[in-house]
Amino acid sequence: MRTGVYPGTFDPVTLGHMDIIRRGAKLVDRLVIGVTTNPSKSPMFSLEERMAMVKREVAEVGGEIHVVAFDSLLMDFAEREGAKVIVRGLRAVADFEYEYQMAGMNQQINPRVETVFLMADVSLQPIASRLVKEIALFGGDIHKFVPARVRDEVVARVEKVGRKGS
Repeated sequence: MRTGVYPGTFDPVTLGHMDIIRRGAKLVDRLVIGVTTNPSKSPMFSLEERMAMVKREVAEVGGEIHVVAFDSLLMDFAEREGAKVIVRGLRAVADFEYEYQMAGMNQQINPRVETVFLMADVSLQPIASRLVKEIALFGGDIHKFVPARVRDEVVARVEKVGRKGS
């Protein structure tokens, strides 16, 4: 059984993430969505909330997809999950430069795991969780960027914390 890992913070999960999940699931027998924290990012949602969001959204995708939290080196997580492939989504040249460097470092750490890059669908390439949160915090419409239920959760969170610029 070929296992792949798709890691990310998913804060919130976007249509771009879902595109990579659907396509990545076709490449492996078992896809593990690794939900993690990134100390350089300030999350809108807790780890538990993000896990629940991703689990709910991937339930409709089909295939053997698991959602797992992790707080370790990606290559250690991949090893624990028995993964032979890391799935990464690319949107732009800036993503490629960062991801290329990460893939090289990861290969040095564990050469048994390959990194596979998937280009996001052209219509989804500009979507970034960071920008979705920023648009929502300023009262903008995010329905084109996230699944409907995620949109409702983001809007509810913004109402709770307060909009910017008002």
